[in-house]
Amino acid sequence: MAIQKVAYLGPEASFTHLATKALFQNDLLVSTRTIPECIESVVNGKVDIAVVPLENALEGTVPLTIDYLFHEVDLYVIAEIQSPIEQHLMVHPNNEKKWEEINTIYSHPHALAQCHKYLYYRFGKVPLEQSTSTAAAAKFVSENEQDYIAAIGNSSAATEYGLSIVEHNIHDFHFNHTRFFVLSKSNLCIQKIGQIDEVKTTVMITLPKDDRSGALHQVLSVFAWRQLNLSKIESRPLKTGLGQYFFVIDVLEDERTPMMVGALEELRALGCEVKSLGSYFTYKT
Repeated sequence: MAIQKVAYLGPEASFTHLATKALFQNDLLVSTRTIPECIESVVNGKVDIAVVPLENALEGTVPLTIDYLFHEVDLYVIAEIQSPIEQHLMVHPNNEKKWEEINTIYSHPHALAQCHKYLYYRFGKVPLEQSTSTAAAAKFVSENEQDYIAAIGNSSAATEYGLSIVEHNIHDFHFNHTRFFVLSKSNLCIQKIGQIDEVKTTVMITLPKDDRSGALHQVLSVFAWRQLNLSKIESRPLKTGLGQYFFVIDVLEDERTPMMVGALEELRALGCEVKSLGSYFTYKT
């Protein structure tokens, strides 16, 4: 099989990088700075595949990923990766003995939120600064040893950037996992050893423009009477006005089965706009 170029939200040792390495061990991995840059690298043909974070068990959906897939590009989800997340507090080794005197903590906004209780009770009013990824925060701390600052991230980031972990597993809840979408311009799901056999389809639905009552109920009924199981439904702003949304729905069925084909046709017949991101398998790391 030919080697593929796979973009991920970097830098090296980010959670997305670890998830990407687990599924694409023999491919060429390309670091990107932001989620839009990662997604656009597929659109522009710079890489074959992109891996971006989608949802965290504690903090929910990554809005930028969902909104970009809805508003900006036409790509398909060809696999999903689920990875456990462990957050640690790390400092430059020169500051290890005085780590309790840190005056700023850096990390990705989701990581900071996942550790909210710990940060509130342990550090009180110490400023929290957002970075593009946990690995970017670790890299920044490694390059600024003269400052009493810390990063929140994984153990691989600490190793990669030569930091010392001073507090382990500081996330507020034990079950901390993240879903990652694997994106491509081709609607061909990845099938490898280790996949969960249950297939999933993600569709994005905009309700009819006449705003009739019961429209969402009609949408859900399309799936209900066909006994199509929904594992997730979420609303996101259409960005056209208050109270106007599109809906993201995960269906535990292949979009090519007769029941799913019929469901999508019925949704369009009801006046809904339907955008399918394709069907895919899940891989756990």
